[in-house]
Amino acid sequence: MAVNNIWVFSQANDDEATTASLELLTKARSLGGTVTAFVAGIAGGAAAQLADHGAAKIYETGDLAGALPGAAVSAAMQAVIDGGDVPDLIMFPQNYEGRDVLSRLSVKLDRTVLTNSTDVTVDGDSVTVQTPIFGGSKLVNSTFTGAAPFLAAFRPKSFEAAGGAGAAGELASAPIPDLGSTGGATITSVHVEETSGPKLDEAAVVVSGGRGLGEADKFDMVESLAKLLKGAPGASRAIVDAGWVPYSYQVGQTGKVVKPTVYVAAGISGATQHMVGMKGAKNIIAINKDKEAPIFGVADLGIVGDVHKVMPALIAALEARR
Repeated sequence: MAVNNIWVFSQANDDEATTASLELLTKARSLGGTVTAFVAGIAGGAAAQLADHGAAKIYETGDLAGALPGAAVSAAMQAVIDGGDVPDLIMFPQNYEGRDVLSRLSVKLDRTVLTNSTDVTVDGDSVTVQTPIFGGSKLVNSTFTGAAPFLAAFRPKSFEAAGGAGAAGELASAPIPDLGSTGGATITSVHVEETSGPKLDEAAVVVSGGRGLGEADKFDMVESLAKLLKGAPGASRAIVDAGWVPYSYQVGQTGKVVKPTVYVAAGISGATQHMVGMKGAKNIIAINKDKEAPIFGVADLGIVGDVHKVMPALIAALEARR
């Protein structure tokens, strides 16, 4: 027996599939077998993207009508499984909605879950996931036992999203059953933070600032350099906790995981919590006056110097080239 039926909990915003969904579909198709995208809501224009990244079949719940995704989608998944389409593995993104659906489905199906994972391998009917522990300094491989489906959640940027699968993307309905009192809570409004430029977790260039900047006003240097490089500004947990910038800027274990082509760390010492979120960058440039700072241990280019002198010089040089 082999793992030949893999589901991916998929999400879409404004007819665009989320990056996390496409990453998981790409990984799922590399494992072999049939890949199915299970969409919360209506797939719409995202269906073509999901198919291009590996979904041979796409279940869609239909309009959630304000219902919380966790309660609605887990119930829809259970109904499909009870109807006879039993996946061997269901992959979820490690985000709020993914964890909510995952936890509720775990209870409904009485299955164990493995979360915060960064890789998955299949050997026959055996599924093993890899999870970083101790701030990413150690990796643990855990193999599911018992009956399928196996449920696992994966950190963003664990896999590369790649299209070209050539899948048919057959659409199928997975209606939400009566949720009873569980469906009593509804979403009445949604707040979308206004942003400009590329998203932090999708940018090709990220410039992050840390405590070494000295004060909140100096974060302007980070934003200016990021704008000149057509990148996104980021931050260490220390200055987020200090209230200098919003939580949405945080890069690290408890923030966003980024894998840009270029990552600039300005005034960041390189605590393990931060490096977990950015060490996958292709090129890391560190600016710090402490030559013993841990960040230099992962940097491809290190500048030992005062960030208040180096950053303005970089900004001036880039502005002169424009």
